[in-house]
Amino acid sequence: MNIEITSMKNPRIKEITELVSRASARKKRQLYPVEGIKMFVEIPKEDLCEVWMSEHFAKEHPEIVKEIPSGVSSFLVSDPVFAKISDTQTPQGILAVVRQKVYTTADMIAKDRGTPLLILLENLQDPGNLGTILRSSEGAGVTGVILSADSVDPYNPKVIRSTMGAIFRVPHLISEDLQKTAEELKAAGVRIYAAHLDAGSKSYDTVDWNEPSAILIGNESKGLTEAMTAAADEKVHIPMLGKVESLNAAVAASLIAFEAARVRRSVD
Repeated sequence: MNIEITSMKNPRIKEITELVSRASARKKRQLYPVEGIKMFVEIPKEDLCEVWMSEHFAKEHPEIVKEIPSGVSSFLVSDPVFAKISDTQTPQGILAVVRQKVYTTADMIAKDRGTPLLILLENLQDPGNLGTILRSSEGAGVTGVILSADSVDPYNPKVIRSTMGAIFRVPHLISEDLQKTAEELKAAGVRIYAAHLDAGSKSYDTVDWNEPSAILIGNESKGLTEAMTAAADEKVHIPMLGKVESLNAAVAASLIAFEAARVRRSVD
């Protein structure tokens, strides 16, 4: 290990704490924290910047210490200090600082990625929902996830944990103008389907998902804005029985994405 830290007054502790707790710090430094051994082993080595370990963890997992690439800064901290920098109630003893990847819409619709299938998220607020959507996106073969600028930070620690590693593999970006991004995608041949309960919407299982497509999902409580809905080519809904009026945003996005995946598999 490079540096041993036992005091909360150490300036490096302030830096890592800000990275864990503040989206502004993550955006400024273009880094994000990843906590837990299961997530750590999935981090692409080229994106790993720092590793923080508690004394107890380092003693219990010498094999992990040996796996830290040369050139990556590592810090050994006392167990009480690690508990302070951790975002979880039961710290696992290892926290990595990872470099944010930079994606573009062009990456998401590139020919070598296959037929584009994207998810566009407007004002999504719940970290668990976003994490689940990213995880489901990987399973369904989604080629990219695009968030409006007022959505939850994709590098929020709660989002990261919910992705179960998909954050490292699913292309994603924040759009400063989601309507403009939607128009650019349409100009590139991507058809946009807004998940909407409007009476004029069509069932999601009647769509030709073999064409380049994007699924538009709105805020958990308010849904899509009128302006964003108008930017879509069509509205789709998920037929439901009983008295249920709507589904959780992550559930809806996942169901539609996997329907698209099912349709595409049927013609392979």
